[in-house]
Amino acid sequence: MSMASPYAHGLAKTPANFVSLSPLTFLERAATVYPTHISVIDEGQRYTWQDTYRRCRQLASALTRRGIVKGDTVAVMLPNINAMFECHFGVPMTGAVLNTLNTRLDPEAIAFMLKHGEAKVLITDREFSYTIAHALKMLDAPILVIDVDDPAFVGGSLLGETTYEAFIAEGDAEFAWQMPVDEWEPIALNYTSGTTGNPKGVVYHHRGAYLNAACNILDWGMPHHSVYLWTLPMFHCNGWCFPWTMAANVGTNVCLRRVDPKLIFALIKEHKVSHYCGAPIVHSMMINAPKECHEGIEHQVNCLIAGAAPPSSVIEGMELLGFNITHVYGLTETYGPASICAKHESWNDLDLASRTEKNGRQGVRYSMQQGMTVMDPNTMTVVPHDGETMGEIMFQGNLVMKGYLKNEKATDEALSGGWFHTGDLAVIQPDGYVKIKDRSKDVIISGGENISSIEVEDVLTRHPTVLSAAVVALPDPKWGEVPCAFLELKDGCSATEEEIILYCREHLARFKVPKRVVFGPIPKTSTGKIQKFILRQQANSATAIE
Repeated sequence: MSMASPYAHGLAKTPANFVSLSPLTFLERAATVYPTHISVIDEGQRYTWQDTYRRCRQLASALTRRGIVKGDTVAVMLPNINAMFECHFGVPMTGAVLNTLNTRLDPEAIAFMLKHGEAKVLITDREFSYTIAHALKMLDAPILVIDVDDPAFVGGSLLGETTYEAFIAEGDAEFAWQMPVDEWEPIALNYTSGTTGNPKGVVYHHRGAYLNAACNILDWGMPHHSVYLWTLPMFHCNGWCFPWTMAANVGTNVCLRRVDPKLIFALIKEHKVSHYCGAPIVHSMMINAPKECHEGIEHQVNCLIAGAAPPSSVIEGMELLGFNITHVYGLTETYGPASICAKHESWNDLDLASRTEKNGRQGVRYSMQQGMTVMDPNTMTVVPHDGETMGEIMFQGNLVMKGYLKNEKATDEALSGGWFHTGDLAVIQPDGYVKIKDRSKDVIISGGENISSIEVEDVLTRHPTVLSAAVVALPDPKWGEVPCAFLELKDGCSATEEEIILYCREHLARFKVPKRVVFGPIPKTSTGKIQKFILRQQANSATAIE
């Protein structure tokens, strides 16, 4: 007769031995242990961790006084400035969900997100007043608008009821914010285009944000009190969770309103920046900056690169500058990076080309991600580690989203079989490292931003001369990829490349506009399905855009 386990009784979960994981605790600890350490440098403004904690509590208090409660959505349309950093703590301190909006989108897309996410408050910078003014006109009901009147930006207009500084001044610096009762509660909402023109709302939970923030330190090997430059947009996957990472690291955030290679190098020198993240386009701009920009950097600078698989020339170029570059991979649905090309000391003995090939892979799972593999999506079996058999990259674990907001069907499809399906096709090499080969989704990743080919095709087919349209990725030395449009025109109609591009500029965000237009028959299967693999071959063999 079996005996009951001795651990079955008297070992209960209580407030003394169990607390829900939340990255909000990182801020409280930083302010308590290192109150005078510099937290944020934003132009001429400097804040300590004590200052940041106080201001975030004031923001939370002010939002609560305006009726924001647990489960509400607070949207922000902000560049990489101090207010954006504070929103990552102040908003979830109320129990609300932070929705960071892509500052590069058009008014229609912004209006859709505000309505779909049911935002009760919008905090916006005057730099985006034109876009926001038009988006607000499309809403069904008014929302509270708060303007960030940043003296570093000249222009734009104020649209809201009050300014950010006046608003947080209404709040209590001793506001008694509450931890989430359940770490599964949502902390952030991020929209991604996916494979359709309708954005999907990706929901993050406190547990995943906490673990991914810690993974950034662990897997990158960040020393305590690192100095981090905000080249990566904080609106993108919540800056890959780095606002919370930097609180855990008790480091210093150096804000950057706009990516400018000369300014990046200047800030690296001035503040001894030790870490930053960015898409291949950012690194390409840095490589091609005047030589005098990067002269005089005498300390080690570490950088994470992600987005479209970085060209070998970018990895080599950054290494020649003396920067320590590491490749990571992930999606909006995985809190940003969820895998890393973990380096081995033996790679240092390889020649530059061989080392670049090793470092250019998508790699292995983050330490706190349960699983990353490549499977046949039909049989859900892992492909051989032969570097040749292709399958779909899949993730499993705490660094996977809760799901898509108000889209149960898409959630079920994405998480079917107990794994998150990325849609990216890859192989597993003999050493167990993953290498992307192609995309099953037709998403174009340009400068780190996802572009839905279907959305662009929809605009193109509304042009009066266009019968059929197909959009694929065209390799580009600056942006990594750009949209290339293939068009069949209606009988008797004619159009020029310039005319089509100008038309697209009227209906799409500028970065989504095709950079090349090719006229002629579009290859299709017998059932009428466009054979995009043929178009990709044509685009890949095309002359690079100047």
